[in-house]
Amino acid sequence: MKILAIDTSSLVCSAAVIDDGALLGEYTLINGLTHSQKLMPLIDSLLKALALSIKDIDVFAVTNGPGSFTGLRIGIAAVKGFAFAEKKPVIAVSTLEAMARNVQFTDCLICPLMDARAGQVYNAVYKRNLVSSGNNYSLKTVVPPRAVGIDTVINEMKALKNKKVLFLGDGVKPNLERLKELGKTAVFAGFNNNSQRASSVALAAYEKALRGETASADTLNAEYLRKSQAEREKEAKEK
Repeated sequence: MKILAIDTSSLVCSAAVIDDGALLGEYTLINGLTHSQKLMPLIDSLLKALALSIKDIDVFAVTNGPGSFTGLRIGIAAVKGFAFAEKKPVIAVSTLEAMARNVQFTDCLICPLMDARAGQVYNAVYKRNLVSSGNNYSLKTVVPPRAVGIDTVINEMKALKNKKVLFLGDGVKPNLERLKELGKTAVFAGFNNNSQRASSVALAAYEKALRGETASADTLNAEYLRKSQAEREKEAKEK
């Protein structure tokens, strides 16, 4: 089963192809929100390098949020287009869950943070089950995806009483001084595991596919977790 996975939820533009859980190739660019220009050539180059075509793909996967409203729409539109044209199923993956899958073999809680601006982060908390299932290690959701203030995250982590927490994502840097309040219990991912990766999306999608959790393209929608800035500003003016 070949899966083409896409992540355009942030500044990262990433595409990967896996075959029965094995990574065949992954292309990733971190070069600003230019996904409308970069995504399709990136996918085309990846497939050509692998001597594959869109017709060879069995399942299309994409992060459906949270993240950049425009970026998510671009990735979802691309996957819908491929899936409709080829009459193939799709799988939606939480951006935060995919990020957590960047990290393997840890007993820390995994806490992805995406900068949501306006004093908020997109956040979730996961825990690895270190009992292997094949080549993969299951991921348990401790706190589901949400949009919250960094104070909420800090206070919840402090309440864990010295449990180590591994932080990753573009929400770490702008909140680094606050996260340091956690002392030695705060652990930070290296640059190679810190940002979105389509291979992690593909891994999550593969596990979902094995459980039969595929869907038709017309059901694929973004999960923004909060209203856009334009919507928030409009509501503020109407009050």
